[in-house]
Formats: sequence, structure tokens, C-alpha cells
Amino acid sequence: MPAIVLIGAQWGDEGKGKATDLLGSRVDYVVKFNGGNNAGHTVVVGTEKYALHLLPSGILTPNVTPVISNGVVVDIEVLFEELDALESRGVDVSKLKVSANAHVITQYHRTLDKVTERFLGKRQIGTTGRGIGPSYADKINRVGIRIQDLFDENILRQKVEGALDQKNHLLVKVYNRRAISVDEIVDELLSYAERLRPMVDDTALTLHKALEDGKTVLFEGGQATMLDVDHGTYPFVTSSNATSGGAVTGSGIAPNKIDRVIAVVKAYTTRVGAGPFPTELFDESGEFLRANGFEFGTTTGRPRRCGWYDAPIARYTARINGVTDFVLTKLDVLTGLPTIPVCVAYDVDGVRHEEVPVSQSDFHHATPIYEEFPGWTEDITGARTFEDLPKNAQDYVLAIEAISGSRISVIGVGPGRDEIIVRHDLID
Repeated sequence: MPAIVLIGAQWGDEGKGKATDLLGSRVDYVVKFNGGNNAGHTVVVGTEKYALHLLPSGILTPNVTPVISNGVVVDIEVLFEELDALESRGVDVSKLKVSANAHVITQYHRTLDKVTERFLGKRQIGTTGRGIGPSYADKINRVGIRIQDLFDENILRQKVEGALDQKNHLLVKVYNRRAISVDEIVDELLSYAERLRPMVDDTALTLHKALEDGKTVLFEGGQATMLDVDHGTYPFVTSSNATSGGAVTGSGIAPNKIDRVIAVVKAYTTRVGAGPFPTELFDESGEFLRANGFEFGTTTGRPRRCGWYDAPIARYTARINGVTDFVLTKLDVLTGLPTIPVCVAYDVDGVRHEEVPVSQSDFHHATPIYEEFPGWTEDITGARTFEDLPKNAQDYVLAIEAISGSRISVIGVGPGRDEIIVRHDLID
């Protein structure tokens, strides 16, 4: 049975939670392999809406084992808050497994994240302030705290002392903040240990055995390709690898285990935070997309920047990730527009670029070259086959499929879990 990677094809918020939910009843494990609680999935089940930040979306699907693997940074307080919220609504969360090698977000990570961002002034990146970047920085600097450290007080204390030795100097002397005591951090982390202990697992071994036993494993990426720390619009990116390659290092499975890569892409484009965005709209069209698509961040509540579909970004995503299938979401949001522009290339200082420029400066100054397609006014939320769509909607999908680098296998036509059109089976 397959190992399937599901990633975002733009700057996040594409609807990965819905795609995971679509696959959920046919998979055995759903794995979060990167990021922390700086991203969010909104999943609609019947009349119920769930906003998940740290937990894999598969936790909402009965008989699925949800996994937080080693590539994730975990705010344990947030983890318990999400688990409690789901349990209060009758969701079974008892199967959750958390990697012993995942790194922990502490109070000092959150503090440093917020003060550092403010200190940048006009050069702010747009971080959510939840400590994700500083936690990953500690991981790379080899001064991080891992989940397994919570079960050995002596090791935990030594590691916290080592981390705070430098950070307190920075907080006090540079940022004019109070020093954080070692006891304060150690006591807080130890208070989580006993509740956390039954969830902790060698998740890399568990996932390897699952694949060897013929189970289907879905690897669910946080954020998206254009926010990947290596392949996104650096420095306006997240601190982890949100691409399909990140599923390998972030979970401990071998590269040759991956059978399929599914990328979720909106029928238009959105972005939260700072950074280049060639098709961004500042007029009534942007407001139309924001209002009709309810484009506000699941995690931050911030209004999302909105723009037209960007085909060079889709092609870039297809190439970087080895995309086998696109899931196109929110096609219904475009209903009512007389014409729908699509970015097919960029103009940079009079030179046409068919692909995303490698230079950050060029991409920042890129202006979109559009082709326009006729819109439709018919309500498409009831469509369940491709032929049910109005002809103009069909033509729009076929046009962007032809220039996006891979086939569009599923189309979202509404916010509900059943409001989809399946053109090609995602698991076969």
C-alpha cells in the first residue's frame, strides 16, 4: 500500500485539511512532518467546523492513527489544549503518537520570536510569534529540547541551563526584557511529562513497520511549497521544509517509500504575512475573493492577501515536489466574476519569464502577464461530476491544468467535505 505526501502548492491556506479528510477514510496513518502550531487546517464535517493547528487533520477520522513526527516542533500546552477541545466535542484522540525526537517549543522561544520580530521594524518577516523559528534555530544549533528530554530531569535541566545561558543575556542586554529562570522552564515542562508519556513513540520505526505491513500512510505538510525554508520566497518563509522532501527527513521514512505526491492549490492565490506576491490584488476583485472565500487565517485571524491564479508557481511546485496530482480547491469562490485572469508568465524589466525567477529581486519586481477566461454565474456547489460544471468553469479548469505541470484530479466546489468532484482516484 502507498505512502502519500500531501503538500500545499502556494503560500498555504489552500485547503489541505479538506484534502486530508477526503483521503482519511482510506488511509491508516496521517502524519504531520513539519512546522508547529503556526499553521492551521480548517475542516468542515457536516455542520461542525474544526480548526486544527498542531494536530494532524486525520485525528478527526475514526480508525486513523494520527502521528506528530520528528520534524515537528511541539508547543505542549497548545497540544493539550487542542486535545481537550476535541475530546469535549466527542472526538477520540487516544491513538495519537508523538515522536520522542520532536523538538519542544518553550516559553523563551515564544518570547524571543515576538521581541525579535518587533526589533526588525520595517524588515519584519510576518512570523506568527509562536516560537517556531527560535525552536528550529535551537535544533540546528544543537541546544534544543526534545520530547524525550522531559522524562529525564537531569538532562532536561542541563539543556535548559545551556539554552538560557546565552538567551538571557540577549533578552536582558539587547531587548531590555527580564531574564527567564531555569526552574521556571523546567517545572513547566516536567508538569507535562506524565500526561505526555503514553503518546510518545519511536514514530519512524512505527511508520516503517506500517508500510512494511501494507498500511497506507498519508504525510500531511504544514504551510506550503512557497514557504519552504529552502525552496520558498526566502526570507519570507517558514523555518522548516514544507515540500515533499521534508516528509522524508521529517518522519524518518526512506525516499523510495513515497508513491504519490498530491499538491493542493486554490483556484486563485492567497498569502499571509510579508513577501513578494506577483498577482496580489488591491482593488474590488481582491475584496471579492477575500469576502467570498472567507480569507482570514485559521491560526492568526489575519486577513489574507488575495490574487489571481499563478501558473508559474504551480509549475514550480510540480517540479520541486514531483507532484502526481493537484487538488484544486475553492472553484466556487470564482462564481459571479465576468472574467477570470490567470497569470501565465511574468514580466521583469521588459523580459518575459515563463518560470519563477531564481533571483529574489527579480521575483519581487515581477509583474504578472495574464490571460483572461470567461466566468460563470451558475451555482456549482451541487456539482458532483466534471460534466455538471458550467462549460466556462470546465474550460477554466482544463486551461489551468494544461499549464500547471500535473493533472487536476479533485475539484473543490464548496466548503463541505462532500462538495467535491473526483476526476481521478487519489489512491489506486
